[in-house]
Amino acid sequence: MIERGHLEILRAVDQQGSLTAAAERLYLTQSALSHSIGKLEQRLGTDIWVREGRQLRLTQSGEYLLSLATRLLPQIEHAEMLIGQFARGQRGTLRIGMECHPCYQWLLKVVGPYLELWPGVDVDVKQKFQFGGIGALFGHDIDMLVTPDPLHRPGLIFEPVFDYEQVLVVGADHPLAGKPWAEPEDLENETLITYPVEIERLDIYTRFLLPAHTSPARHKTIETTDIMLQMVAAGRGVAALPRWLVEDYGGRIPVKAVQLGKEGIPKQIFLGLRERDRTVDYLNSFMKLAREVRWS
Repeated sequence: MIERGHLEILRAVDQQGSLTAAAERLYLTQSALSHSIGKLEQRLGTDIWVREGRQLRLTQSGEYLLSLATRLLPQIEHAEMLIGQFARGQRGTLRIGMECHPCYQWLLKVVGPYLELWPGVDVDVKQKFQFGGIGALFGHDIDMLVTPDPLHRPGLIFEPVFDYEQVLVVGADHPLAGKPWAEPEDLENETLITYPVEIERLDIYTRFLLPAHTSPARHKTIETTDIMLQMVAAGRGVAALPRWLVEDYGGRIPVKAVQLGKEGIPKQIFLGLRERDRTVDYLNSFMKLAREVRWS
């Protein structure tokens, strides 16, 4: 029964001081304005205002509606402004899902410049999903997925943004530290330390050990990169990580990167998003910045 137009009329009359001025402000005729309020009074069964000479005095009902207009209209107008910005890709929250444990350091190199470029967009990072990263994208729990292993599905787009090499990580005094590359058999007596990820998603298994029909003596999982590298440096095992990450930590922790096999294991970081979101400006901007990141 009470429409936004009724609240706008009450606010305009209060601000402008007369029906004539309010009608001009709202680009209405005075008769149209009076007719609109008259119909509302009929619906509500009460007067909104009464005339006292040339002045209008709000009734108790009118005073309540004016207070309602004063509270609600600014909120509605602000919401419309924000939604318009959302639609133009100028504002919102970019929710990033991570399917790459060691990629946080890489992500930070993108997020810093991105936040400066898009002051109206916040960034949130999620790592645990009830139905995996693909399900999170389809379910609108995230807007973008960071993964080294994209699963191409209709309705999703994955673009490579960063090339890297997956390497074996050993302690600085490990026998493999001086070799040009490691063979699968070199790990048969080793403890392999990985992130807590299914073996089917670990490249050192799927692209290195399993094709050679071999496995490490033991397999241990650790959640954090720092502890993993400290364990490797202490001679408690070996790990497989991106070369750029190992070289970044190498100045602080005594570890060495060793190529996996004669050909190595090249990898890429992909960014995935819903196909219908490919025109959203602040998503495209993040992808552009991600492609420009260079690790030194």
